[in-house]
Amino acid sequence: MGTAPAEYGERVPERKNTFSSWRRRLAQRAVHAGWAWVQRTGSVTADHPGALRFGAIGTGTRLAFPLGTVFGEPWIHLGSHCIVGEQVTLTAGLMPDLDLGPDPILRLGDGVVLGRGSHVIADTTVTIGSDCYFGPYVYVTSTNHSYDDPHEPIGKQWPRMEPVSIGPGCWIGTGAVILPGARIGRNVVVAAGAVVRGVVPDHSVVAGAPARVVRSWDPVAGWEPPLRTPAPVPIPDGVTPEQLLALAELGEGTVNALAQVDAEGVAGLAERAPKGE
Repeated sequence: MGTAPAEYGERVPERKNTFSSWRRRLAQRAVHAGWAWVQRTGSVTADHPGALRFGAIGTGTRLAFPLGTVFGEPWIHLGSHCIVGEQVTLTAGLMPDLDLGPDPILRLGDGVVLGRGSHVIADTTVTIGSDCYFGPYVYVTSTNHSYDDPHEPIGKQWPRMEPVSIGPGCWIGTGAVILPGARIGRNVVVAAGAVVRGVVPDHSVVAGAPARVVRSWDPVAGWEPPLRTPAPVPIPDGVTPEQLLALAELGEGTVNALAQVDAEGVAGLAERAPKGE
């Protein structure tokens, strides 16, 4: 008869650590705490700009550390309460140390959020309106390579530049590319991975490469084509956190019933609802 198969622990050699487990945990905590301190200290704000000298940087705006490539700061104006994620590139001009004149080249409105790894390349004017939210790795550029001369390397040919404008209140999805000359209206959704050029009307959704309008808002008919999911119901005024916690514990049937009553009824029923119903 054969021998019994070895247990997993017998077949796999035990990992040998240089440090004992408690020393490793202690070192790990120290590394994490040190990196958190580096991130806090290295972030850029109006009060602590470091070596960067932006043309304007508003109250509450923060550029996370580590930064991406940043140059041409005197021609970059950042509004208030903006969040610029890690490794975000912000550039004004083709290269550092150029004199770009008296006016800003790259302008962010108030409350703009730029996701991690995004790039905003402003060789000519790029304007991003207030309350725009970018997912990670969005690429915005006002410059395109030209290839008119078939005998000259494309990288050596003089590029074409066109201003870019993104209206307020837009959502730009992960990995979207905004090309030179794009003029995006207000409250526009740009789907993840879309490649946008030309004019995009207000209150529309664009997707694809090249991007096209796949949904738009009509003041009379509403969204065309209609939304496939119901709009989120806002929290009624006056509802407390305790009442929301009580609602979270209700069953699906009760929640559907509550959705039909007014704000005052929701608040009252939430207070009276038995736990676990």
